[in-house]
Amino acid sequence: MNTIGSIDALRTLYAAPKERAVKKQLISLDLHCGKFIALSPFLVLATNNAAGDMDASPRGGAPGFVKMQDSHTLLIPDAPGNNRLDSLENIVATGRAGLLFLIPGVDESLRVNGQAVLSREPADLALCADERRTPLLVVRLRVQEAYLHCAKALMRSGLWREGSRIERSLLPTMGQMINDQTGSQEPPETQDAMHLRYAADL
Repeated sequence: MNTIGSIDALRTLYAAPKERAVKKQLISLDLHCGKFIALSPFLVLATNNAAGDMDASPRGGAPGFVKMQDSHTLLIPDAPGNNRLDSLENIVATGRAGLLFLIPGVDESLRVNGQAVLSREPADLALCADERRTPLLVVRLRVQEAYLHCAKALMRSGLWREGSRIERSLLPTMGQMINDQTGSQEPPETQDAMHLRYAADL
């Protein structure tokens, strides 16, 4: 198998990064990062456990659901999910997290990495409360790296392009896929039933 086993070998395949790509990395959130976060309804939360096993979890809410407390601090409310708690357990284990923010219609993204804790501070919970709920806890991220990511990946994928939307019917229902994966013989839940079940926790 022809694989790359060292950083030196990897670097021989690529040109050095341009100065702009290096200098754009910040150690705190500036005005542009703050505006991006305020407009974003979706992020991917990346974590790992003490053994190095990785996890990436989608998080969503109304635009601005992630709160920028100051230029070094982000608060991410935890919303009801499946209670696996993969991301949260990983944060307890390692105290680290990475975030990828997306804005519908915008091809650029925002990457933020830093130290993370699970906060139950009343002030943090109150700041992240909305008309639906007050979160049980908040992921408090101390920013160590922040940078805007170029548009190429989303442009290549055409993610926001008219005509890129995939019809849901091209996949089995979530209920059918999970039944197949788990060997369940129960009648599969329909998409409509799933949406009704989720509605209370959105």
